[in-house]
Amino acid sequence: MKITIRLDDITPDMDWAKFDRFRALCDRYFVKPLIGIVPSSSDPKLHIDPPREDFLSVIEQLRASGWEVAMHGFSHVYTTKEGGLFPLNHQSEFAGLSYAQQEKMIREGKKILTDQEIVTDIFMAPSHSYDENTIRALLANGFTKMTDGFGSGPYEYLGMTFYPISFDQKRSLQKKDGVTTFVVHTNTLRDSDFGRYEHIFQTQDMMPYKEYLYYPVQKRSRAGALKEYLMADGKRRLVRAAALVHGR
Repeated sequence: MKITIRLDDITPDMDWAKFDRFRALCDRYFVKPLIGIVPSSSDPKLHIDPPREDFLSVIEQLRASGWEVAMHGFSHVYTTKEGGLFPLNHQSEFAGLSYAQQEKMIREGKKILTDQEIVTDIFMAPSHSYDENTIRALLANGFTKMTDGFGSGPYEYLGMTFYPISFDQKRSLQKKDGVTTFVVHTNTLRDSDFGRYEHIFQTQDMMPYKEYLYYPVQKRSRAGALKEYLMADGKRRLVRAAALVHGR
């Protein structure tokens, strides 16, 4: 199975030591990820280092070297406890809000990025949580792609093209066919994670995210969407149960 990488929570004040370390790892193995930039980050958990004044220059360098960019929500502040259409988590910046509220957030987020000459039509929902209003608002603002969902290749649903993420990384590494995305939060990586990803980069068929965007797109039925919903909800319950067992 071909593997692509996406990096969440990219902000001027992220943990730059960890980001730079992961970037160096990607450069060493010619891995070209998708990065999700938060336009107006207000989430205190993302405020780690002093803001880098050369943030936009770094983004420009990454894009020039083949990395792809997505808009990662608006403020990254969770406003509801909704799971939406893909309930991996029961917290959301968007799901459960009105169309008008979501459209305004998405429009303003896009303007912030375009004013900084960061242009993209790819959206990355915080906590993977979105609903039909989110999709409608994205389409109204020129977004045509989302990095989420489960599957072995891109699919179209409700007028949006989805590029699936891995349901389980270990299982994905055992499969031969298809393509999926591994989700990475560089702010929270441990030393062992860097070692694990280096092994993956050395041994797996890594694909630049840009190439993923040219894969054939299949239609997804309502039945397929229901199956995906149940898979996401089931995974959330399993993760929750494991956390309770280990006292977290």
